[in-house]
Amino acid sequence: MKLILSPKFRSWVNKLLEIIENFGKKGETIKDKRNQLKLFTVNGEVVNVKSFKVPNPVNKVLYRYFLKSKAKRSFENANYLLERGIGTPAPIAYAEESGLLYGRSYYFSLQIPYDLTYRELIHEPDYPQREEILRAFTRFTFQLHEHDILFRDHSPGNTLIQLNNGEYKFFLVDLNRMNFQKMDFEERMRNFHRITSYEDMVRIMANEYSKLVPEGEAEVFERMWFHIQRFQEKARKKQNLKKVLKIKK
Repeated sequence: MKLILSPKFRSWVNKLLEIIENFGKKGETIKDKRNQLKLFTVNGEVVNVKSFKVPNPVNKVLYRYFLKSKAKRSFENANYLLERGIGTPAPIAYAEESGLLYGRSYYFSLQIPYDLTYRELIHEPDYPQREEILRAFTRFTFQLHEHDILFRDHSPGNTLIQLNNGEYKFFLVDLNRMNFQKMDFEERMRNFHRITSYEDMVRIMANEYSKLVPEGEAEVFERMWFHIQRFQEKARKKQNLKKVLKIKK
């Protein structure tokens, strides 16, 4: 097992190896779908451990010899974000199963308290200070873009929000899919495509983003809304295809 730790947490090496060894039997499960997510306590700190699923045979070879593991990307991306003042839970370590072919990988980070995610703003239209939070979230996204950070999983559940009496703080999670590149206006607008399908929310975000760029509010909304609708249409077609295939089975 290959285990790489942040300098601050090097003394935790044995405890993290113990977590990996007992991952299937211990820990508090908070997600158990494609990838497993569990909480453990180490030296009085709550540690979030993400276990990425074992890749298919082709990807095993790719990850073993050509690609960085999702855990390693998460670890490196977290450090990159923190160096640029972007919020994310503190990275502790990543681990990769060694051997001829690649197996599981693990990403360790500190669990942080938070009040909500963007998802609550979608499902609770009367959420207190909803518009103010949306505007702050938009400014946070602009900050990502200004730092050449393209968060490819910029979706409702992947930004944790702390309210702090109106001084909103945002923390990115699920970090393995990021690009670091200059983005033109169209690429910035496309980056909102997973966030929401509700027009009222998009209009608020478009209004706020337009205050930060040369383009006018109408153009910001039109391009943001275009990419959101196109994504929604693709998602509907994919869902319909799954239903058809399920019926045929």
